[in-house]
Amino acid sequence: MPQVRLVVCGALGRMGARVAALAATDKRFRLVFGVAPRPAEGAYAFPLVVESELRTKLVDVDVLIDFSTADASVRYADLAAKTKTTLVVGTTGRSPAQDEALKAASKKTALFVASNFSPGMNLLRHLAGLAAAALPEWDAAILDVHHKLKKDAPSGTAKTLAEAVRAGNSKAPQIASFRAGDVVGDHSVVFAGPEERIELVHRAHSRDVFARGALDAAYWMRGRKPGLYGMNDFLGLA
Repeated sequence: MPQVRLVVCGALGRMGARVAALAATDKRFRLVFGVAPRPAEGAYAFPLVVESELRTKLVDVDVLIDFSTADASVRYADLAAKTKTTLVVGTTGRSPAQDEALKAASKKTALFVASNFSPGMNLLRHLAGLAAAALPEWDAAILDVHHKLKKDAPSGTAKTLAEAVRAGNSKAPQIASFRAGDVVGDHSVVFAGPEERIELVHRAHSRDVFARGALDAAYWMRGRKPGLYGMNDFLGLA
């Protein structure tokens, strides 16, 4: 099987840098280059281009992985649609209008969108939906803890968990978000009923679990038809 020719957008960010580093040692991929919003100083282990140069450099690229910003994701999705390049999006904090823009792009190219690429977290979300449907009268709450540099609160993961709960339970769950230290990501979903409660918990030990998940999704996406894909499809939970 030939290597997937990969480009990482947001390659100098916390997540993008880990995706690029892991891709460089993954035999499934050939890291063609990384993308930054502006010229960067210093030496890097892979070629680096600025966003304005990307359009002319997608001829020999199979998949883009994007961990940049919500605004940039929309621009990359539009470009991917025009060039028929597969795109994997891991940014969070998008507006409804930005989500609609991604959906529109998916009509022309294969687009994978996830707020969290951890297999364990996505199974937790599935289980939370099952629990909410089985216990519709119980109260639900979500605890969302991340490192202090994370900008959005609640996180995209917490919002996705809340959507799963609301799909099976008419009661909107309460969300409590905390930003502290270097916590990679801790999430709990609590269902409380009369005289008992259920707690579903996921803790990420390393940012690499998300980076590896994004790479696995990118490899799974090779050759896919245009459409909007996600972790449910990847894990067979749909």
